[in-house]
Amino acid sequence: MSPQVVSFHCTLKNIAGNVISSTYNHDVLTSTDGEGELLRGLSKGLQNLKKGERRVIKLSAENAYGLYDPKKVFLYPRKKISRDIVLSIGAAVVVPLKSGAVRKCRVTQLHGDMVSLDGNHPLAGQDLIFEIDALSARAATPAEVSESSNVLSTQFLH
Repeated sequence: MSPQVVSFHCTLKNIAGNVISSTYNHDVLTSTDGEGELLRGLSKGLQNLKKGERRVIKLSAENAYGLYDPKKVFLYPRKKISRDIVLSIGAAVVVPLKSGAVRKCRVTQLHGDMVSLDGNHPLAGQDLIFEIDALSARAATPAEVSESSNVLSTQFLH
């Protein structure tokens, strides 16, 4: 798949047709090498997109934000979370993992000195429908491919 830089309006719906969100995404690189790519199904569905084109892209959970993984739900010491963050159900926190990486999580429960965190994307486990209206589309330059930090696979579009 040839990398493109696209701008598009996206209405995201669940499989029942209920609108989850509506966003404008500007100058997004739609394709990389595909290894471990988040939203790889959307990237494939946007292949050869043309300005003004409308597409409906239906993705299974595994090709969207992934299956819900109960192993990404864990207890974490409250004292290790920045005091700048107001801890409440649904609050977003970033925590370091044993591997040295960091994970963005949501607070799901508060338990005294511990908090329950969920590292799954909020849309994990859901089959989704992306309604796309292309605002612009062009081939990506080699420099854009090698230097981009605005790659679809690294973004949380919704």
